[in-house]
Amino acid sequence: MTQKRGNKKRDIIWLVLSIAIVVLCNFIGSFVFHRFDLTSEKRYTLSDDTKKMMESVNDIVYVKVYLDGDFPSGFKRLKSETKEMLDEFRAYSHGNVQYEFINPSANPDTKVRDAFYRQLYNQGLTPTNLQVKDDNGGSSEQVIFPWAVISYKGQSAPVQLLQNDPGVPPDEALNNSVQKLEYDFASAMRILKNPVRREVGFLYGHGELDSLRVADITNTLNDFYVTKRVKIEGRLKSLQDIGLLIIANPDTIINEKDKFIIDQFVMHGGKILWLVNSVYTNMDSLHHSGITMGLPRELNLNDMLFNYGARINTDIVQDMQCSMIPINKAFRGSPPDWQLVPWVYTPLVGNNPQNIITKNLDLIEFNFASSLDTIGSEGIKKTFLLRTSKYSRLAETPTRVSLGIVEYPLAMQQFDKPFQPLAVLLEGKFKSLYTNRDIPKIVNDKEIDYKYQSPETKMIVIADGNVIKNEVQQSTGRALPLGYDFYTNRTYGNKNFILNCINYLTGDESLIPLRGREIKLRLLDKKKIANERLQWQIINTVLPSLLIIIYGMIQFFVRKRKYSL
Repeated sequence: MTQKRGNKKRDIIWLVLSIAIVVLCNFIGSFVFHRFDLTSEKRYTLSDDTKKMMESVNDIVYVKVYLDGDFPSGFKRLKSETKEMLDEFRAYSHGNVQYEFINPSANPDTKVRDAFYRQLYNQGLTPTNLQVKDDNGGSSEQVIFPWAVISYKGQSAPVQLLQNDPGVPPDEALNNSVQKLEYDFASAMRILKNPVRREVGFLYGHGELDSLRVADITNTLNDFYVTKRVKIEGRLKSLQDIGLLIIANPDTIINEKDKFIIDQFVMHGGKILWLVNSVYTNMDSLHHSGITMGLPRELNLNDMLFNYGARINTDIVQDMQCSMIPINKAFRGSPPDWQLVPWVYTPLVGNNPQNIITKNLDLIEFNFASSLDTIGSEGIKKTFLLRTSKYSRLAETPTRVSLGIVEYPLAMQQFDKPFQPLAVLLEGKFKSLYTNRDIPKIVNDKEIDYKYQSPETKMIVIADGNVIKNEVQQSTGRALPLGYDFYTNRTYGNKNFILNCINYLTGDESLIPLRGREIKLRLLDKKKIANERLQWQIINTVLPSLLIIIYGMIQFFVRKRKYSL
């Protein structure tokens, strides 16, 4: 009897202690916030910049997510990941982030539903048609809007949740979408918190790429910057409001006065992204006759780049790590037999993993690029961003370029100029090209406010103007995604590379790691699922119940034996 009272007292003490521990943990948890992310790639951990941004939110952020309904498993995963990401945002915003998931197809009335579709479409939310298979083997079409709209302090910004890259398999596209969730939401929040956007100018007037050839990168930049096309024409104030100038593949000489204005743009702290081809090749001639010549191109920029610390050589890089082109392998008079073959003039360039601009980037496709060197300019820090593979070589100009090169196997030992630099970052205080030159009429002009040396600024020189050029679909005239190769149906990393360059030059470096974030795709083995489905169903349903029953029986017999008289 006495022992029973002692046991009862002990149980009560344990119960009180347990309740006290739980209350104490909750009390401490209300003051100390921490989350444990046990995934290898830290997929549920926000970057420090995103955390700081969300902690600085001082008003309600309302998010409408139009991704609700009966979806295939891949879209359910995207919905789940979106919800978890918003929960993370809410945790660091002290509860200021609120959200709701909306099913645009929920209303059974067709007219009401179509009106809602139009309303979303007018907001810029484009739908995606989804083919859904039913249990009877048939399929039906489902309209979904994989978008979210963020509202903050009276302004709204859309966020596209599904990345629709052509040539990317659906599973990989969904994984890419999950990878970019933090970047997409964080960049939208950044726009809403900082509505004043910097200006990025595309230079034209010297044969630079036209607006259609840079349409894809321009459309993407419009989310973050005010983009405009800028023509200097000798006007001293033409670059006055520009923060970053993009010089994309000029093909005619830039006159001395325009050069002077560009130079003074740098001397006043302006940033430049140079994309320059130093060699001319006639692609029409190559396509029609199979032969062209590579000739040095005179742009009147060599002395300027040399003065800033870089030199683009007048050679052509060839690399065995390259993309493919179609070649007709049929005999004359036979139907065409197009086959993809390696084309050494389009190197696929790897990244510099030590630099934030190029870390975690996919291969970047170049086209008739040249090598570049750096010059010992005092006070300028030089960082090579991209290099060719170890199986590369150089063709000095003038040189003959022939499609016939694909007919013969290339000897690896001939590619004896490994790791040729193709892009370099220059940072520091640049000296004016015109420091020791006599140009009194311009120097004395009060509008230009002539300076001999720049403050701390930076520029990136890329020895190929085609890296920023998107292809155009001939049938529709529509710009294709930058980096998309329709021969191989693959998208290379050109777009992310250019965006990273621009973010770095404009000081928006916090977006770069988010863009390059990688989450591993862990897909289930479908063949293994089919073979072992019943086995794993039993293990996951019957085994836990069986273990609980066994444990209960053991406990019963132990207690019966322990407390029996």
